[in-house]
Order: sequence, then structure tokens, then C-alpha cells
Amino acid sequence: MKIHIVLDNIRSVFNVGSIFRTADGAGSVEKIYLCGMTTPIDNPKLEKTALGATEMIASEHYDTTQEALVELREKNIPIYSVELTDDAQDFQKVEYPEELALVFGHEKNGVEESILEASDKKIYIPMRGKKESLNVANCASIILYEITRER
Repeated sequence: MKIHIVLDNIRSVFNVGSIFRTADGAGSVEKIYLCGMTTPIDNPKLEKTALGATEMIASEHYDTTQEALVELREKNIPIYSVELTDDAQDFQKVEYPEELALVFGHEKNGVEESILEASDKKIYIPMRGKKESLNVANCASIILYEITRER
């Protein structure tokens, strides 16, 4: 399995670092696309949570998320956005392809509407308590480990 992670305007450098560590831990991550306001890897604060994982996982910064999606489309990689929408599917009930891109959005605003429209599929993590969502780094951890579990 090959997974590409697209970070759509993640504002917290610590969330980005945590996602790098999870990506390394879960395995199968080919590249992390750092888009828009998402910090590039030269931010010294990133190392506090990444703890060297930026050396293990390829990454590149893009001015916009659309630029990253164009690159993924050129490689025929399906794009799955993680967002609670009317047409999103429970992430545990989805059949995942051998290669895909997962888009994780801004901590407060989620994945941009234009990115959702460009996605092949939307997936979500069911919330069983009172809150509507999880922290983006926790969300990435749950999904990465679930979709790599059986492989």
C-alpha cells in the first residue's frame, strides 16, 4: 500500500510534527504534502513533536492545496478527503485502493470546499460522544493505522 498525506492549511506546527511521527510509525506513507499555511519542515518547532520523523518521510511544501492535487491527479492517485459531509462514508466501511491520497484539513475550518469538490471520496470518523470532531493529528493516527492494519 502507498499512502500520500495532504495537509490542507494545518495551522499548528505541533499537529504537523505529530502527523509526521504517525506516518513513520504506521508505515506505507510515501510523501507528505504540506500545503498553504502548513509549516515547511525547516520550522525549528516541528522537531519537538516530529522527533526525527521529517528525515524518514519525504515531504514538499506547496503554496496551495490545489497544486498538490494537480500533481496527484497527474499520477492517477485517488484523493480521499477526511471531512464530515453529507456524502462522507464511515472510514471503517471503505475499501481502500493500493495507492491513495488522504487530505486532512485546517483544525477549525476543515478541508476547503474546493478541495472536497475535487476529491474522489470523503470519509469520516464516527463520533460517539458529544463533540463533533477530533484533533487533526489524532484523526490522522486513527485512519492511518486502520487502513494499514490488514496489509
